[in-house]
Amino acid sequence: MKKHIIDFILINVGLILVGIGICFFKVPNNFATGGVSGLAIIASSFFKGIDVGPMMLIINIVLIIVGFIFQGLDFGSKTMYSSFALSGIVWAIQKIYPLEHSLTDDMMLELIFSIVFPAMGSAIVFNLNASTGGTDIVAKILSKRTNLNIGKTLLLTDFLIAAGAGAVFGIKIGMYSILGLSLKAFVIDLVMESFNVSKQFVIISTKSEDIKKYIVTQLNRGATIYKAEGAFSHKTEEVISTVLSRRQAIKLRTYIRSIDSSAFITITNTSETIGKGFRSI
Repeated sequence: MKKHIIDFILINVGLILVGIGICFFKVPNNFATGGVSGLAIIASSFFKGIDVGPMMLIINIVLIIVGFIFQGLDFGSKTMYSSFALSGIVWAIQKIYPLEHSLTDDMMLELIFSIVFPAMGSAIVFNLNASTGGTDIVAKILSKRTNLNIGKTLLLTDFLIAAGAGAVFGIKIGMYSILGLSLKAFVIDLVMESFNVSKQFVIISTKSEDIKKYIVTQLNRGATIYKAEGAFSHKTEEVISTVLSRRQAIKLRTYIRSIDSSAFITITNTSETIGKGFRSI
């Protein structure tokens, strides 16, 4: 129950970040960098009486109905919740803090923030095995009925939306939207990697017993021990291998330095660690 509550809070934090990016940076500049928000920005230009938030809700309802028709019940509850909650968040932000024009006169600066906030929010949501819905549904349908994988169909769908912004708002906005779309996936991947990064230690020390005890009792982590022979000395040494969080890595490095200044340590980043104490499969 505790995990579900934390996941629910984090999903909403992610959605709020996405909503801030949409309301404060995307909508005022008509940046349609793919997704339902991009489609809603374009659609709202034709239906002046409907704000982007309600328009996103309408589009999400249509897409989910289409998804049920073509995909059956193959939708997660988190994704359905995220789809509708994001529409509500965007509508609320627009009502509380309506913007008639962009915050600055620098379109490139606004584009960067229109990418960073949604990318950070989306990464949080994706990291919890959910998504913001929308064009993901279209991508799944196209992927199922073509030879393209879901990544390519999602890119194709978003590219068509970004190109549509150029047709509706002019070539300059279209070019900014396509540039934003190109950068969005890179930033999302970068943020997700930073969430999941761990530190792998390989340690050779004369104080190996103390280090093993510290890892197990103080850091509550496991370690793998194996024997290795030095190429120059031909001495048999005990090698300790363990994977830690960034905070634990700092503690272990400080501890080893305090008891054995001549220890040999290699530390590498791992983009994702799966297993007990880390992410589940």
